[in-house]
Amino acid sequence: MAKGKIAQFFSARDMTVGSTTGAIVQFTIPLLIGNIAQQLYSTVDSIVVGNYVGDNALAAVGASGPVTNLLLVLFVGISTGAGIMVSQYYGARDKEMLSHTIGNTLVMTLIAGIVMMLMGVFLSRPFLELLDTPIEILDMAAGYLRIVFIGIVGFAFYNILSGIMRGLGDSFMPLVFLLVCCIMNTILDVWFVAGLRMGVEGAAWATILSWFVSAVLCILKLMRMKDELGLNRHSFQLKGKLCKELIVLGLPSGLTQAIFSMSMLVVQSLTNSLGTDVIACNTIIMRVDGFTMMPNFSFGMAMTTFVGQNVGANRMDRVEEGTKNGLKLGVGTSAVLVLCLLFFGKYLIEMFTSTPSLITLSNQMLRLLAIGYIGMAITQILSGTMRGAGDTVSPMWISLITTVVVRVPLAYLMAYMTRSEAYPHGQPYTLFLSMLISWISGAVITSIVFKRGKWKNKAIVKE
Repeated sequence: MAKGKIAQFFSARDMTVGSTTGAIVQFTIPLLIGNIAQQLYSTVDSIVVGNYVGDNALAAVGASGPVTNLLLVLFVGISTGAGIMVSQYYGARDKEMLSHTIGNTLVMTLIAGIVMMLMGVFLSRPFLELLDTPIEILDMAAGYLRIVFIGIVGFAFYNILSGIMRGLGDSFMPLVFLLVCCIMNTILDVWFVAGLRMGVEGAAWATILSWFVSAVLCILKLMRMKDELGLNRHSFQLKGKLCKELIVLGLPSGLTQAIFSMSMLVVQSLTNSLGTDVIACNTIIMRVDGFTMMPNFSFGMAMTTFVGQNVGANRMDRVEEGTKNGLKLGVGTSAVLVLCLLFFGKYLIEMFTSTPSLITLSNQMLRLLAIGYIGMAITQILSGTMRGAGDTVSPMWISLITTVVVRVPLAYLMAYMTRSEAYPHGQPYTLFLSMLISWISGAVITSIVFKRGKWKNKAIVKE
């Protein structure tokens, strides 16, 4: 009996039976740990670079983030479409369509990965120049970005294969692989940056080597899942209908990420105009934010898989019950984290820098954002439910409104209105206050759209 329970952690999980809360929690815990570990990739880079190279190097790593995110939107789209289709076909017990979906996804990932690698290598510096990246960090940021994009195929395969396994209900093995590779990334970071004095480029090499290892481990695991899958050479032959469904489902999510990334690029330009101290502050806040946001993203991803499987099995009663329980779990977790940020945020910031003025500024901005994480919990969980049911368009429009209509114009407007002799381009807090307002707006709009219920009629698998 004990052996059987242990084996469940290493295999696909059927989420269409049993306790809805138990299914969500069991799936979310390894997913959350995995997301935290993945966040460590960039965070370890920042900590090591900030402590061993300096604040300018830390700013260079941070300035490269929005460019990286923009060029990854194809992978976001493919991964989202694949995860929804895999969970619904798995819930419907359609092994043939499940295998073809996975095979086509891997081929599309390879093609997209090669395209992104070429674009990233050649466009990194022009993008940074377009964003008015300060000259003192431009070379470091461009060098970091070019190396990251050399290894983007490894990143793509790990994330998409992890998404496929999560669609099958297995969130544990991606965690195991990621923890191994996170340890590898940390060791290589310290060795390359602190030991070999390779600077920010050493951090980039450490990251992409870890990506490739995690991707290989995921491929080996997927090939061994013979009970759930029937992968063969025919599974990898591109089928127009499947590719179209992947694109139709994934495109809105890809566009959502593109919208978010574009807004980050525009705001990054404003951030760059405020000077290297504010860039470094923004880098620190975004690293801490990454960890604080992880429960929200994890619950949202768990809801997508949970809802996808139950929609495929035509169990809408479990979808409604699971969504209510998911909201309770997500909002409760975020409330606890908000309290932790308010009381202990300063100590987290001190991991990145020892500059007193930078610590003070970063702590003030983090406190400003804190309450917004509860709003993001609502947005992520309800959006995850809609995506799992096959509605990826509604979250896209919500993202469009909260970023393009609310966040970006508000940031520039408030920056313009707070100009002074000490801050000729505006007060730093305007960057984060505009973000907080967009988060709260997103929670309100998402709740309204969710209650309208049109997402319930978007299933791919029809009974």
